[in-house]
Amino acid sequence: MPASHPNSPLRLPVLRSSSFRIIAMFAGCFLLTGMTVTAFSGYHSQRLLSQQTMRIVSNERDEALSEAQGRDVTHLQSTLKEMVQNEPGFYYLLQDAQEQVVIGNMFHLRPIAGWRWLSWTHRTHPPDHHPVIGYGTTLNDGGYFFVGIDATPLQSLRRDLWLTLAWSAIVFLVIGLGGGFLLSRLVLGRIEVISQTARKIMRGDISQRLTLNGTGDEFDHLANSLNAMLDRNETLIASVRQISDDIAHDMRRPLARLGQNLGRAQTATAHDVQKTALTQAQDNLQDALEIFSSLLRLAQLEAGDRIPDSQKLVVADLFNTLADLYQPVAQEQEQTLTVISPNRGLTIEGNRILLTQTLSNLIENAINHSLAGTVISLSAHMENNRIIMIVSDNGPGIPAEEHERVFEKMVRLDTSRTVPGTGLGLSMVRAIVHLHGGSIRLADNKPGLRCEIVFAASGCFVT
Repeated sequence: MPASHPNSPLRLPVLRSSSFRIIAMFAGCFLLTGMTVTAFSGYHSQRLLSQQTMRIVSNERDEALSEAQGRDVTHLQSTLKEMVQNEPGFYYLLQDAQEQVVIGNMFHLRPIAGWRWLSWTHRTHPPDHHPVIGYGTTLNDGGYFFVGIDATPLQSLRRDLWLTLAWSAIVFLVIGLGGGFLLSRLVLGRIEVISQTARKIMRGDISQRLTLNGTGDEFDHLANSLNAMLDRNETLIASVRQISDDIAHDMRRPLARLGQNLGRAQTATAHDVQKTALTQAQDNLQDALEIFSSLLRLAQLEAGDRIPDSQKLVVADLFNTLADLYQPVAQEQEQTLTVISPNRGLTIEGNRILLTQTLSNLIENAINHSLAGTVISLSAHMENNRIIMIVSDNGPGIPAEEHERVFEKMVRLDTSRTVPGTGLGLSMVRAIVHLHGGSIRLADNKPGLRCEIVFAASGCFVT
């Protein structure tokens, strides 16, 4: 099957949609339930009316037999004659043993004992053709006695029950399928909005987002999730584009110098000049590789959503490691590095290498950009259920208007042009801090610079 073009319409027919099938199934269940309830209710009403009618017939039969004081044609004849005259609402029939009609308001019936349902009455006076329910009794002398009553209400109730079931089925189907069709159109309308947005994004407009109805329903929940995903994707794409631009821009200078030095080595006749040019070319290549590696590492950190090899770390151990590494370096620069180790019960969840690299970069910056006699301090404490790490110095500091700008890639202030570096150190620091769910800010130490790293309570523990 050929793949659909992103620009081609992909509207899904309502009758083939899952929402319509679900609603149709629900309508079928609703129809079955409604029909069952209606049938049970009608059957119960019919049963009650039938019991009431049969009780009336039984009372009339018992009354006739009681007044006759005998279960034979002779005793019943006079009693039944009065009942025919005085009870026009009942149907009576008395036949002798030869099945001849003795008295009554009905034609001849076959002498069948028990309850009987007659589709029409055979009534003689007054003549009618109503259905009758009655009870037939075989007498002691072989005669037959039948008492019945009009069964039209029962027959009407049965007919009405079937009509109700039929019309209910039609109404339930119309409402169920019609409602399913309309609801499916509404659902497909929302889905089509999502599909159109997706097709626009496929065409390259990654700024498109799904609109919210503000109802807080499942479609708004889905739209929120998709918008969050699209924001994340746009950030990653922008990061890839930015890293590509950074590589293209920042690799140009070391590669250009590499080309110049290789050219000098190629044209040089003196061995010393050639050796110097090759050494400088090797240094240029190393700078280019360092920039490339740092940019890729930074992109990985900014694109990451979880901390690799995360573990619970004792902050005091991290500080002791940094003290062993950088106190000798500070002494060589005639500076002082003071490390104030916190209580060993203060721990943080994170990657040991990345957190060590973060603090290392900040300490190196303080050492490299400060003069002799500078005092550099590293400390940590808990405040409002947050852990705060502080690297401060009393050196020249950074102007307040540059505090945010120095975290951008490849930014190097004029005062640091003579210090070796790629301009990615603070960008790396901020990416690692954000990966650990923290925040970083620079402030004036009066004099010098104060860098505060704050980690949320969810990543910090005090035991």
